[in-house]
Amino acid sequence: MSTSVVLPALGESVTEGTVTRWLKQVGDTVQADEGLLEISTDKVDTEIPSPVSGVIEEILVAEDETVEVGALLARIGDGSAAAPESDAPAAAEPAAEEAPEAAPAEQAPAQAEEAPAEETPAASSAPAASGDATEVRLPELGESVTEGTVTRWLKQVGEDVAVDEPLLEISTDKVDTEIPSPVAGVLQEIVAGEDETVEVGGVLARIGSGAAPAAEPAAPAEPEATPAEAPAKTEAPAQPEATTEAPAAPAAPAKEEAPAQAQAPAKAEAPAAAPESDEKSSLYVTPLVRRLASQQGVDLSTVTGSGVGGRIRKEDVLKAAEAKDAAPAAAAAPKAAPLEVSPLRGTTQQMSRLRKVVAKRAVESMQQTAQLTTVVEVDVTNIATFRDSVKVDFQKKTGDKLSFLPFFALAAAEALRAFPIINSTVEGENIVYPDSENVSIAVDTERGLLTPVMRDAASKNLAEIAHEIADLAARARDNKLKPDELAGGTFTLTNTGSRGALFDTPVVFLPQSAILGTGVVVKRPGIVKVDGAEAIAVRSYVYLALSYDHRIIDGADAARFLGAVKQRLEAAEFAGDLGI
Repeated sequence: MSTSVVLPALGESVTEGTVTRWLKQVGDTVQADEGLLEISTDKVDTEIPSPVSGVIEEILVAEDETVEVGALLARIGDGSAAAPESDAPAAAEPAAEEAPEAAPAEQAPAQAEEAPAEETPAASSAPAASGDATEVRLPELGESVTEGTVTRWLKQVGEDVAVDEPLLEISTDKVDTEIPSPVAGVLQEIVAGEDETVEVGGVLARIGSGAAPAAEPAAPAEPEATPAEAPAKTEAPAQPEATTEAPAAPAAPAKEEAPAQAQAPAKAEAPAAAPESDEKSSLYVTPLVRRLASQQGVDLSTVTGSGVGGRIRKEDVLKAAEAKDAAPAAAAAPKAAPLEVSPLRGTTQQMSRLRKVVAKRAVESMQQTAQLTTVVEVDVTNIATFRDSVKVDFQKKTGDKLSFLPFFALAAAEALRAFPIINSTVEGENIVYPDSENVSIAVDTERGLLTPVMRDAASKNLAEIAHEIADLAARARDNKLKPDELAGGTFTLTNTGSRGALFDTPVVFLPQSAILGTGVVVKRPGIVKVDGAEAIAVRSYVYLALSYDHRIIDGADAARFLGAVKQRLEAAEFAGDLGI
């Protein structure tokens, strides 16, 4: 009996989705909750899991085809109907003729992170033509990631590796990561050289239970190669790739045998040379880490790497950035970070699916609404004083930092209750007033702008708001949000001040009618009243910019809303709203 796989509901107002990639093919065995295919909508890219365990008997929707919610995508059975079919698995059979190992290999990366121990049998059965060698393939590294570039091999041919021990570093347009070994054994062959780009599922290396071929030990000399020698190193695995079954692989490194033998004494003196090798490794950073360091103003020469061989990782840069911000000396005399020329300069790049969606919705919103922005200045000195007095205790009890943003979010959500026109939407000739204040939080990610939703914000205290904002932002950057968490927002809050902007004029995205931008909090002289007389004192100020749809929201409505937010923040009576 077959089970039908249908396109599930993917959030409010999502009526259809486009099949971007099938992760399994007809005849493949799948487990319950294992990813079957990738779907793209106007709000989110996500994987559709299998509802049952079984064998894919039929695929009914092709890649790049758009279907409505509830449409039939595939059928999964017990495997009895899959074997006799001749035309259903037509798409899978050509691939099998060209590369018999393709199906098991795609299965292996999908399970690599969940159950490395179970990976060994699947991987071992795939490279049947390679004796007892297990092929290491590039696993899936996230939605829409189709390829990765080998940035550095951490192991060389002839070296022993353990299960889950890092083999190499891979860089993609979304993440830099290490690829672990699926099995324990000896690295017998490196197929993809450094700086070589490999598609997901492509073979990276082969690991066997015994020693590498006789000439293979020449490979350990490769780490000593200079950057100028990298192209030759990349081409070396290509020769054994063409003749997988023949033992002609040693012919490729034969040219390097003499240099390797010449360097053999150096290998024997490895303990003395190790510190120099570690020092060189610590200077290597991937493009994404280098870019993050530039954004955070971190000097990489001052960072100690925690990765393999002293490699600097993303976490090291973030810790260095936190330490820099906390250092009083650095705050008193900040140094401008040297700007690095972007590798994108002079290139042409295709838009990502997320960028296309954002671009389309932005243009539609600007064309279908009449948008303008009203700005007010708020004195948040009292909030700054209150925050300084409770932030240490707040973090100890909640585990979250208390920034200015939760105060802005709470004040805005409360004002939405009093001025629901700011929280409303337009449907035809009607104005719809929601019964809850669902605040979308704009999050800047490497993939683009995402707006996860904090529901019923007006009913939450500062501790709940601070925790939810931090959680949503972290999962948005890690691509771990659920589709429903990106839908249903009635009002948006964007913290443009996080990058130092005084204020901007944010764009309202349909179906919402307003968005509030919060600028950076700055200290400067201000006029205050002391005992009835005016005096000049150092104060903390912030600009709040409200963009809104002038079709239903008038300037007076915007001013009243901002006035209420301003009054709430300047009064700074939040002691009863801490939630600790």
